[in-house]
Amino acid sequence: MPQRAIDAMPDGVVIAGADRRVELTNVEARRMLRIDGSGEGLPLGEVLALSDIDGNDWVTANDPYGGLSTRKAVPEQSWLLPDGTEVLVAAKLHRAGRGEPVDGVAVTIRSGRWRARLDRERSDLVATVAHELRSPLTGVRGFVHALLNRWDKLNDDQKKLMLTTVAADADRLTRLIAELLDVARIDTGRLQVHPRPCDLVALCEQVVASVQHATARRIVFEAQEVPRVVADPDKVIQVMTNLVENAVRHGDGDVDVEVALDPTDPSLVAVAVVDRGEGIPPELRQRVFTKFWTASSGGGSGLGLYIVNGLVKAHGGTVTIDDRPGGGAVVTTTWPVHQA
Repeated sequence: MPQRAIDAMPDGVVIAGADRRVELTNVEARRMLRIDGSGEGLPLGEVLALSDIDGNDWVTANDPYGGLSTRKAVPEQSWLLPDGTEVLVAAKLHRAGRGEPVDGVAVTIRSGRWRARLDRERSDLVATVAHELRSPLTGVRGFVHALLNRWDKLNDDQKKLMLTTVAADADRLTRLIAELLDVARIDTGRLQVHPRPCDLVALCEQVVASVQHATARRIVFEAQEVPRVVADPDKVIQVMTNLVENAVRHGDGDVDVEVALDPTDPSLVAVAVVDRGEGIPPELRQRVFTKFWTASSGGGSGLGLYIVNGLVKAHGGTVTIDDRPGGGAVVTTTWPVHQA
């Protein structure tokens, strides 16, 4: 393998021959392992200055030249560099034929920062989900215990109020679990949509009427005559409900919902949800579509816009955020027109 080629690789590479001595290293490996010179001709164990938390070295622990005669690789493992930095190390064992002795070992060393970041993201996920689940569960548990312990002392109005609150908290838990399942499907590429020709105007009218019943803030709906779109009606309702509820939650006045052909692409129908709140600064407009992003006020799980973005893109549409003249945000989704 040409030296220039392996020097261009982002990971450290160390190659040893049948005599257990190093034949080749690249720039990244020499930097990580603090090798003076090329390391060529030195024993593999001397060059691979890697240890675990118990002080074991990589070569002794994995014995790449020994073990089963059918072994072809050493799986990726976490090891420590001389400066204590965590790296992920794997090796390929080369043999002339099945059952033949190892005549070459190629070791790769890569940074473990991505795994540390993944661990932090998982910790954030657990903490966020635990917090979101605990709040409604606390309410459900408290009211259920009160009903069980004081049933004969409560009047009908008190019982109805408690049961109504329990039902609302149960609905909140159901929505959160559904959001988490959607996030998992989007992340793993298993999101299923069932597109078919549908009336986008009628679906948006349905969403506006539903959200309007739950808020005193006025929602103004305007729609031009537009062709039918190809979309999953349930997903459209999920997307638009999320956006309209967000506009109501974070805005200060009326909310506008406008349906029209996309002025830049007549093969798309655009739905704009306009609020009169503080707006979203340009530097945050991509961040709002990440998991667990929440505004400074308004609460929520921080999953809604991530799911909106995933659902709209699954239909071949787009989601954009702009400023409303006079203050506020305009969130526009586009949906593909049905071609007969």
